[in-house]
Amino acid sequence: MDGSIYLPVPAIIKNKQELTHRETLLEIAFLDDRPLGHMPGQFVEVSFLGIGEAPISVASSPTKKESFELCVRAVGNVTKAIHNLKTGDKIGIRGPFGKGFDTEFLKGKDLLFICGGLGIVPLRSLIYYVLNNSSDFGQMTILYGCKEPHELLFKDELVDWADRGIIHLTADRVAPGEHWYHNIGVITTLVNKVDFDPANIYALIVGPPIMYKFVILSLNERKIPDDHIFVSLERRMKCGLGKCGHCQINGVYVCRDGPVFNYQEIKNLPEAL
Repeated sequence: MDGSIYLPVPAIIKNKQELTHRETLLEIAFLDDRPLGHMPGQFVEVSFLGIGEAPISVASSPTKKESFELCVRAVGNVTKAIHNLKTGDKIGIRGPFGKGFDTEFLKGKDLLFICGGLGIVPLRSLIYYVLNNSSDFGQMTILYGCKEPHELLFKDELVDWADRGIIHLTADRVAPGEHWYHNIGVITTLVNKVDFDPANIYALIVGPPIMYKFVILSLNERKIPDDHIFVSLERRMKCGLGKCGHCQINGVYVCRDGPVFNYQEIKNLPEAL
């Protein structure tokens, strides 16, 4: 078994891009040039000497071999320290961990990405994987919502996806006089505005916990069956190994058994959503 699941492997910050005042995108490479070898939807443990470590979703596609990307929101001591790193600084990486999206299973199927807020980060990994292997997949549609327009992440990429005709945007609220040419309302208001075949489409949902119940109800109303819905829970994870119990939900360890789950398998699991 790879020792990197227990001991951090030294890595270096190759590039840093500020996305908002809270979110920073870091391009990272291992000092020994090894590939991360992740699947879309997996996460890594990022350690900062003297402060601690935090689980962070991988934001880049596995097709990007020489480096990988993490989007860090500064919310605690560890993430604030990582957020303030500079190009050339070193960190430790454990992982990748967890069960990601089954890209082999999804081949040939139409895909509906539903991203709320920071939920676009793990889905970005899968989005680029699908774009880089477009002949293997059916039609893709992205629904991305945020509270306010200034909270949107990857703005340049959103323009590219809009040019491709694959993304629909919404904001919960827009300030008077603010330039916004997209939908206004919660993300469920987008579900009824896109056409799809419920028999062949698979929905991939990542966002704040409160979003899941209402999005799934909207999908069920459009006749998408429960086993065509995948969610990423990513809650209270700490060790990444299913040992500390922080992410345990009635015998299920999110960090080990997830974070990606088929909704059919967990819909009756108390406290899962």
